[in-house]
Parts: sequence; structure tokens; C-alpha cells
Amino acid sequence: MATATLHSHHLHFCFFSSSSNFAITRQQVWLNYTKRNGVSLVFSSSSSSSSNSTSPQVSEATPPTAESCVNVGLDLFSKGRVKDALALFDTALTLNPNPVEAQAAFYNKACCHAYRGEGKKAAECLRTALKEYNLKFGTILNDPDLASFRALPEFKELQEEARLGGEDIGYSFRRDLKLISEVQAPFRGVRRFFYVAFIAAAGISTFFTIPRLILAIQGGDGAPDIGATAGNAAINVVGIVVFVALLVWDNKKEEEQLAQILRDETLSRLPLRLSTNRIVELVQLRDTVRPVILAGKKETVSLATRNAERFRTELLKRGVLLVPVIWGEGRETKIEKKGFGLSQKAVASLPSIGEDFDQRTQSVIAKSKLKSEIRFKAEVVSPAEWERWIKDQQKSEGVTPGEDVYIILRLDGRVRRSGKGMPDWAQILKELPPMEAILSKLER
Repeated sequence: MATATLHSHHLHFCFFSSSSNFAITRQQVWLNYTKRNGVSLVFSSSSSSSSNSTSPQVSEATPPTAESCVNVGLDLFSKGRVKDALALFDTALTLNPNPVEAQAAFYNKACCHAYRGEGKKAAECLRTALKEYNLKFGTILNDPDLASFRALPEFKELQEEARLGGEDIGYSFRRDLKLISEVQAPFRGVRRFFYVAFIAAAGISTFFTIPRLILAIQGGDGAPDIGATAGNAAINVVGIVVFVALLVWDNKKEEEQLAQILRDETLSRLPLRLSTNRIVELVQLRDTVRPVILAGKKETVSLATRNAERFRTELLKRGVLLVPVIWGEGRETKIEKKGFGLSQKAVASLPSIGEDFDQRTQSVIAKSKLKSEIRFKAEVVSPAEWERWIKDQQKSEGVTPGEDVYIILRLDGRVRRSGKGMPDWAQILKELPPMEAILSKLER
């Protein structure tokens, strides 16, 4: 089964092969929507069960619909016929699709373009789905079929547009980011209210003070004292300047915070391969380990890893998991085609902005089982995505992108601290408390 799962409201666009020995009528499809708050687009040439065909096909007696084209396109993609799948998604958009079908067609078109290395076309399809059909940006961050796209400059542009919001891409993602920002800085709105109120008060006072100042300068009988009047005007002007500066500074800090939240969200979705060959998202390791990212040239990272082996036992007591990232390795890695989206079980374990990450993770993955699979070192999956995130983090901290760096994460998945070069493991042992310590529990 190939699945393109769109987060928020959990709209699932699924193809079910007829080899499953059942078919679903249109009435049953919409019944699924009312029961599971999701939509499964399923096309069948008959309303009865059939096991004779090996793949879904549009019946000659039934005119093609947007729904059937989407599902047959998904089947073709799963067989490696990307060009034919792309043509069917285009056809679906000409058959008067409803919003759900149109979102599926545009999204899956983007996946096809991404697979073919057509970053600009993929970005345009995603912009349309985001703006006009309420696609959630978290879906783009999750889908492994867009891994190659997320390593391209076009994704960086799209991500920045989504963070800033606008008519070309919609405001939903920015609203989600601002909700998290308000939780982390609950008094920002109160501060801004007072800034605006003081600016308005000083402005009104200045409006009435300026005519008096003019009269004081002209002099004559009944003219106000020039010293006092000039002093009042100066106080008002200085007040306006100060509070405007504070308002601008607060707005700048909010944008920096939104950018950091976005980087944290992107980081949480980066994939790792554990020693058991199991692939997990970084968010699934929250509360379990403290990842230490070692990024740099192969020789430097290998040396740091060997040095860490000397402190292996103590580092494991502190939950340290080494994550080596070799510069340039992502450019040599081919993206594996996995079909559209993730399985429904895998999607359930992944977070979306505004959701309870810990609750989502624990509802799918038994923490005890995951702990047993974690060893001292993990391998990055999709190195290009990791490299892009690390370089973005370097820029935010004023470090030249591409320098050797290490980044220590907290148990809750956020960045604890970072530094140039490779870490001093003895110092890290002093800095990090054991997993059973009270400080570690507070860090979760």
C-alpha cells in the first residue's frame, strides 16, 4: 500500500491493491471519512470483491475521475513509472476534483518532481497545495519521498516563505509557529500592549506640546516658559524613540524565536538508523537519549568518535548518543524510493506543530523496546538534510557554515549548546548529569 498522508485533520490518500481481495464503493469511502476523520480515495471497477487483477485500473465502462486517476497514479509510482504517474496526477486536476482530490494531486505531483530532481516544479506544486488546499507544512517535513527536495535551495525558500506567511503560501504555518512562540514567551503580548500605549500617549502629548513650543519661541505676553515647554517636548520625543526601539527589538526577537522553533521542528523530524538497523525520527528518542552531533571532515569526526570510546561507559550513563555527520556525504547518497508517504503506523509516531509530541510518540512506540535498541552511536539517514540543518544552525550562531562543530541536544530534543571543533569528552562528563539524576528529570 502506498500512502501520502497529509497531517492535520489526517487526510489519508491511499491506494489499496485489489490483491487484498476486497473493493470499496464510493459510499463506503465517505463513510470512512465520518468514522475516522480521514478520507481514503479508493477506486474500483466494481462494487464486489475481486482477486483476478494485480493492480488497479480504470474500468473501460466507467469514465475516469480525479479520484481514480490519483489512485492509479500512486500505483504507477510504486512500480517506478514516475512519468506516467505524473501524467495521471495532471489528468486528475482537469477532471473537476474536489478540494481533497486536488490537494492529493498537487502533493503527489510534487513528490514526482522531487524524485526526478525538479526542485522548482515541486516547490510550485507545494505552494499551490499550501495556499489553496490547506496542506500542512508538517507533511512536507515528514514525507521521505520529499527527502531529496528538502536538501535543495527551493525547499529552504519555501520554508522561509511559510515561516513569514503571505498571500503566495498562506498563513497557517506561521500561525502554528506563533502559537508555540506565545507559549514560550507568554508576556510578549503584554509588553507590546504597553509599548504601543506609551507611544500613543507620548505622541498625543507631543501633538499638543509642539504648538506651545512654537508660542514659547515667538515670545510675547502669555507665552509659556520655553525651558519647561522644550523639556516636555524632549521627554515626549525621547519616550517615542525608546518605546519604538523596544517594539522593533521585541519584533526582531520574535522572528528569531520563530526561526529557532522552525529549526527545532525540522531537527525533530530528521531520521536516524539505530544499531539494530531500525530507522526512527529524532523526536522518537526524546526523554531517552542526549544526541551529540559531530559534524565535520571524515578524519576529524572519526578521531572524535574514537576519543569518545575511552569514556563510553560514563557517557552511556548520561544518555549520550553519538551522531556523526560527514561534510559532503549527502551529495553522494542516493535517495531511496519508498513510495508516497509513510505507513499509517509510522505517521502516527511523527509530530506536527502544536501537537503533544511526547504523547504521540509514546502512543505508538514502547519506550522500553526503543531503549533496548539504542546503542552508543547512530547513523544519519538522508545526510543532505542533516547537513543543511547543521549549516542553518551555524548561520544562526554566527559560525561559518562548513566548519567542524559539535551540537549537544537536551533530553527534550532542543539544542543544549554547541561549539567549534570537536568536544572535550571529559568536560562533557562534568557538564551532563546522569540519567537518573533530578536535573535530568527536570530536563525532560
